[in-house]
Amino acid sequence: MPHLTRPGKPTLHYVIDDYTDPWKNAPYLVLQHGFSRSHRVWFSWVPYLSRFFKVVRPDLRGLGLSSRDFDLQRDVNLDVYVDDFSAIVDALGGAPVHYCGESLGGILGMMFAAQRPELFRSLTIVSSPMHLHGKDEKASAYGHGSRAEALRKMGARSWAEASNSGRRFRPDADPGMMKWFVDEMGQADVEVLIAMYAFASSVNTVPHLSRIKAPMLGIFPTAGPIAGDEQIELLKANVPHAQVIRLPTSYHAINTSDPAACATALLHFAAQQDGTACHE
Repeated sequence: MPHLTRPGKPTLHYVIDDYTDPWKNAPYLVLQHGFSRSHRVWFSWVPYLSRFFKVVRPDLRGLGLSSRDFDLQRDVNLDVYVDDFSAIVDALGGAPVHYCGESLGGILGMMFAAQRPELFRSLTIVSSPMHLHGKDEKASAYGHGSRAEALRKMGARSWAEASNSGRRFRPDADPGMMKWFVDEMGQADVEVLIAMYAFASSVNTVPHLSRIKAPMLGIFPTAGPIAGDEQIELLKANVPHAQVIRLPTSYHAINTSDPAACATALLHFAAQQDGTACHE
């Protein structure tokens, strides 16, 4: 499991899953997790993708196995995230990559693709809004004054449990999956999450969307609580070449609840851009 070390910057951790034929020099496909999660959230996608792509699963700074050795007030912003992403691509050899981000990972992906278009073969987002709206703050406060207050008083695990049962998964979702997801999110550092949410709430991708030139796919729930019709229409209006797929659910975490549908859609989309077959 590689660690990318840089002077004066946090160490970044990522995992590479590669079952491609070595003589084909398959392209890299970066899977970027969202808020409070880590590279582990993608485990169920790996079998679908790693035979045809070199799958890279980074941990965002301060989450998973990446270092928290940075100033939370100064060093959680778009510039440092762009720098982190660019450094990982450089470590992989510098060639453009396919990128797929879920939720906040997709918001970051849209901003990356607008700022560093030369690094993208394609861009896929999963349940990612174009911006976080005011009702998200209220919905995720769970009776407290703000999400930050809720996180501090409830802790990451209890906050995740409340969020998952209300917005991320169906009420009849597999209890084992729900517990696993809560356990994963519960490992996150609360202060990192508060800084990350403050950043995420400040980002509006809409003014930047027209600069996205990479082939783009959006995978969304049919009636998502965070990325609903209004958000999807913003995407369509500003990135006319974007393709949109909607899964029949009203819950947010489709990358975990519906991995086969999402990963298969990504597999065929990315392979189509490369003009290669993705079946044997």
